[in-house]
Order: sequence, then C-alpha cells, then structure tokens
Amino acid sequence: MSPAAQGAWRWFKRLAPWVLAVLVLSLVAQQARAVDWPAVWTALQNLSATRLVVAVALALLSYGVYAGFDLVGRYLTGHKLLVPRTLGTAAICYVFNLNFGALVGGFAMRLRLYTRWGLNAATVAKVIGLSMVTNWLGYLWLGGVVLLWWPPQLPGGWAQSDAVMRTVGVVMIALALAYLGMCAWSTRRTLRWRDHTLALPGGALAAAQALTGATSWMLMGGIIWVLFDGRVAYPVALGALLMAAVAGVVTHVPAGLGVLEAVFVVALAGVLPSTEVLAVVLAYRAIYYLLPLAIALPAYMWAEAVARRRGSMKAATHKKKREAVAPPS
Repeated sequence: MSPAAQGAWRWFKRLAPWVLAVLVLSLVAQQARAVDWPAVWTALQNLSATRLVVAVALALLSYGVYAGFDLVGRYLTGHKLLVPRTLGTAAICYVFNLNFGALVGGFAMRLRLYTRWGLNAATVAKVIGLSMVTNWLGYLWLGGVVLLWWPPQLPGGWAQSDAVMRTVGVVMIALALAYLGMCAWSTRRTLRWRDHTLALPGGALAAAQALTGATSWMLMGGIIWVLFDGRVAYPVALGALLMAAVAGVVTHVPAGLGVLEAVFVVALAGVLPSTEVLAVVLAYRAIYYLLPLAIALPAYMWAEAVARRRGSMKAATHKKKREAVAPPS
C-alpha cells in the first residue's frame, strides 16, 4: 500500500466511527421528538406480569452464561481463583459494563476486583481479552446467520438490499470460521499485539466459546421477544438487538441510552407502533440494565469489603511471621 493510501486509510479509520455516531445520534434525536410519551407509559402498564417474570428469568440465565466467559480465561491462564468468585466478579463487572461503558466495567473494574483477589495485571488482561473474544465470536456467528437468512427490512434511506445484508452475513460467518480454524489447526498457539500475548484455545474450547457467546446473545434476544409477546418474530427481534449493540458501541453512549430505543423503533417500523416498541425496549432496559445494577452495587461493595479484610488479614499474618523470625534485640 502506498504512503498516500495508508494516510487515507488512517483518516478513514478515524473519521468513520464519528460519522456513524453522528448518524445514529441524529436518529435518536429525531425519534425522541416524535414520541407520544403518555402512550408509551400506557403501553408499559399493559405489559403482563407473566411476560415480565419470564423476561427476568431469561435475564438471570443470560448473566450466568456471560459470567461463564471468564471461565475460559481461568482455564487458559491457570489462575486459581475459585469458580464462584470468578463468576461473581464477571457478573458484577458485566452489569457495570452495560450501564457505564466498557472502560469502567469491562476493564477498570475487572482489573480492580481481580487484582484485589490476588491475580496480577497480565493475567487479568488475558482473562478480559478471552472474554471479549467469546462475546464477539458469538456475535459474529449469530449476526451472520441472521443477516444471511433473515436480513432486516429497514425503512426509507436506511434500507439496504438483501444482497448487501447477506454478503455482510457471509463475511461475519467466515471470520468466525477463520478463528475456529486457527484455534484447531494453527501451529502458532499465541496471538501477539504490541507487548501483549493471548493464548489460543484448542478447537474444542473455541467451539465452546462460539456456543456460549451465541447463547448469551440469543438469551438477550429472547428477553425482547418475550416482552413483545410473539407479535414480532424472534429473528426480527434478535436482528434489531444485534444492530443496536453495534450502534451503542460505535456511539460510546453509556448504556446505549437512546440509541437502543431509536434503533428498535427504526428496525420495527411498520411492524408495531413506535409507542409499543419503546414500551418493550424500556421494560428490557429496566430488566437487563437497571435491576441487575441494583443488585451489583451492594455486591460490589461487599466484594470490596471482603477483599479489604482479606488484605488486612494477610498483612497481619506476614507481620507476625516477620516478628517470629526477627532476631532478639
């Protein structure tokens, strides 16, 4: 690639996310101005208790599956943190990741909690990397299948031909297959990026990553589908969720606030009234974001207190050992 082409590519990588962010946020503002909020509140009140209970159960299951992503890192790094503590730490961090962004929950809080439990920063970085791979590997599989067999029908200027959608779906599946192939047959068992290395799992574990990653996304889509009470086909609800997830990552809006709602309204335009769509998405936000946050906040404070007490006890034990071996004055 020529120096001019390299320079153009660098500028494209810098500008493209911002352009997409502006497009998505403009969509959010446009949709917010046109919403009949009293009608949304009425639609929220009409959601049945049964649907809400099932949605909460699916949310708990989804959090359990996502927390299991960190067990891949536990296995490959060989760290000795107990499985329940690993799962609890991952679940707490996932809640903060959803509500406050990846830098807070995905990185800073994971690093803090895991190091408080005795892991070193290099090990934590590998656990985080493997968890991210599991999550987005599942996304590639599931998103590729949805785009290939059930391409979303977007209205107006947002519409793309089925051929374009299916091509993107094929590319996503090809990337997922490439990862599995590399894990199964590559003689190079580590990936390197700058000063960081990441161990590649074997083929069986990589397949498990793909399965658990896809299951997590499918459960999230299941929550939305249950709240819609079957009025929206499951692949359609799942496709809207997958698009909203990418839009939220690109715009860097904490918790995808407004972005999630706007993408669903556009994706389901002509299927259901926007007031009903917004009611379901707000219920989903309450169940999958806010309710777990109400649990994660005291759980995080408890984890900090336990870690602090554990550190104090270790310090006291070391002090006693030093005093026991110290020569008499």
